[in-house]
Amino acid sequence: MSNLEKYQGIIPAFYACYDEVGEINPEGVRALTQYFIDKGVQGLYVNGSSGECIYQSVADRKRVLEEVMAVAKGKLTIINHVACNNTKDSIELARHAESLGVDAIAAIPPIYFRLPEHAIAAYWNDISAAAPNTDFVIYNIPQLAGVALTPSLYKEMLKNERVIGVKNSSMPVQDIQTFVSLGGEDHVVFNGPDEQFLGGRIMGAAAGIGGTYGAMPDLYLKLNQLIADRELEQAQALQYRLNDIISVLVSGHGNMYAVIKAVLEVTEGLQLGGVRSPLANLLPEDQAVVTKAVKLIQQARTDFL
Repeated sequence: MSNLEKYQGIIPAFYACYDEVGEINPEGVRALTQYFIDKGVQGLYVNGSSGECIYQSVADRKRVLEEVMAVAKGKLTIINHVACNNTKDSIELARHAESLGVDAIAAIPPIYFRLPEHAIAAYWNDISAAAPNTDFVIYNIPQLAGVALTPSLYKEMLKNERVIGVKNSSMPVQDIQTFVSLGGEDHVVFNGPDEQFLGGRIMGAAAGIGGTYGAMPDLYLKLNQLIADRELEQAQALQYRLNDIISVLVSGHGNMYAVIKAVLEVTEGLQLGGVRSPLANLLPEDQAVVTKAVKLIQQARTDFL
């Protein structure tokens, strides 16, 4: 059984880093990885939604992970999302991830075609079998994948000894209770929706993996500590403040990740590029959104840190 202690706390979802022509920027990947190490987070979730994986090639995703591991191996827990919309490419990414020594691989279910549960289980188990010495995390995000992890499907996957839990990004916080109950103490549930980190942790999530953590990891680390210290009134106040910031981050014409990258350029000097088409990049009028988000983050740091 895996050591689940390494899957605790705040695990930011890693952002795609592009150069001026929209290709993977190795220097940006390394700089962002070092930024997270310096901020004191527990781990990174690489090549997931925040990493724009659905719009990247197998080679792109390999390159990103290679650059992350060159900086973070042995310093952070690394979970690498390997799902593609076919088993062959997913297996290739799983083998590559294991060869680099990641702690875990993760996968959404196949999208577009509505597959029966036995086919989804076979897909996940085939991926896991390609990395037999690496932990496996199921990524449940039904609002995007179009299919939800059901209790019956999770029970089937729990037969796989490499499955250590679920990254749950469904909105009902009760789903966390369901997966915690089914998995027991030998498995972990990661809270996915950043807006309900507090609720997810109280319902039993041991950690969080989130797409907005990277814009303000210190605030999420503080929230996690407040929960651990049972200072729940202050935790609620901070969660509300984080939700106000998230509302601004998603209010631009450009995609939220384009806004976050612009925020990090202002606050941290990181040059991460834009987002890959067909995701929408920022328009000139989005600068007001970036400025407002920066101001709110700075104020929250003043008030809570």
